[in-house]
Amino acid sequence: GLINLKHSTSLCPKVEPFLPGHYEVLDLKPSGKVASVELVKFHSYKDEPLHVACDTVEILPSGFDLETVKSNIRILFENAVRKRLMAHRRIGCLLSGGLDSSLVAAVLLKLMKEININYPLQTFAIGMENSPDLLAARKVAAHIGSEHHEVIFNSEEGIQAIEEVIFSLETYDITTVRASIGMYLVSKYIRKKTDSVVIFSGEGSDELTQGYIYFHKAPSPEEAAEESERLLKELYLFDVLRADRTTAAHGLELRVPFLDHRFTSYYLSLPAELRIPKNGIEKYLLRQSFEDSNLLPKEILWRPKEAFSDGIASVKKSWFSILQDYIDQQVDDLLLEKAVEKYPFNPPKTKESYYYRQIFEKHYVGQSNWLPHYWMPRWVKATDPSARTLKHYKSATQE
Repeated sequence: GLINLKHSTSLCPKVEPFLPGHYEVLDLKPSGKVASVELVKFHSYKDEPLHVACDTVEILPSGFDLETVKSNIRILFENAVRKRLMAHRRIGCLLSGGLDSSLVAAVLLKLMKEININYPLQTFAIGMENSPDLLAARKVAAHIGSEHHEVIFNSEEGIQAIEEVIFSLETYDITTVRASIGMYLVSKYIRKKTDSVVIFSGEGSDELTQGYIYFHKAPSPEEAAEESERLLKELYLFDVLRADRTTAAHGLELRVPFLDHRFTSYYLSLPAELRIPKNGIEKYLLRQSFEDSNLLPKEILWRPKEAFSDGIASVKKSWFSILQDYIDQQVDDLLLEKAVEKYPFNPPKTKESYYYRQIFEKHYVGQSNWLPHYWMPRWVKATDPSARTLKHYKSATQE
């Protein structure tokens, strides 16, 4: 019945995001008009959820000695995966070969065996020929014994998907669009070629466990902890938006154990000092927690972070430079010079950013304020969100 609904005014309706963790009380007037009474925040990622009282996990020991903390992290993470096993449709898992998706896949497979799920777990990796992610994912899949699928795409397919991706995402954020292309294409494959529908993924871990390369530059553990919270608060604009929209565009249901309320509230309650990168390795505490579990090969457990939009590209040429070479031909220098006049809000500073913005404006006229700001690393003088451009970025492929 909703198909032929038309908005009666010639002006663009004002569309505002409904914030996560809120509910709204509305007053429906006899005239049919609706007025907002109040918008209430009911959950913060730092609050321990109320359902802990009915949880199957025993009461965890308190105290911050390392062995206790590591054990609690393992218990709560496993619980986060176990809870998400309720499904009427086949379960699959995205696997980039990075720490986060590998941990999810390994724990998922272990628990599926325990509850006797009688089909093999399908894992899915995407990349261009011989990309670092494909090779790492292959290792993990062999170690855990999943039925592994590799989706190989070329620059042409990636570039052709840009417009559909921006339409699905409803954003023009640079790093989000870039990283979404791989995820959109892998979702398309899963939908077309397999019957896996409930898809697990490692999203949210970088924000929670301080996984981004730039955390090495945090001035203090307290500021790192604050930044981690800011990132979690903005997930709905960036990584979770990407993960949700690229999978939902193909009718898949994404599940993200790292963002389990009980797990996040515990991790954020740990002393700031415990959560920062150590010995030049980000997510040190998380890696340490699974050190003795034999869930993953050691070289995967300690693999440095590879930015997703880079990990899916070949070593010779990153996906992000392939994109930029193409876009360079599409956007005239003159257009970029006038970008501030044309787009005064969040003006694009690069051709790539201008190109995404044009597509966004075509589909969502005048809605540029949906994105309050671009995603950018902190504490480093970055001009581009890609980790490959950061001075202290060492890709595992170069070592």
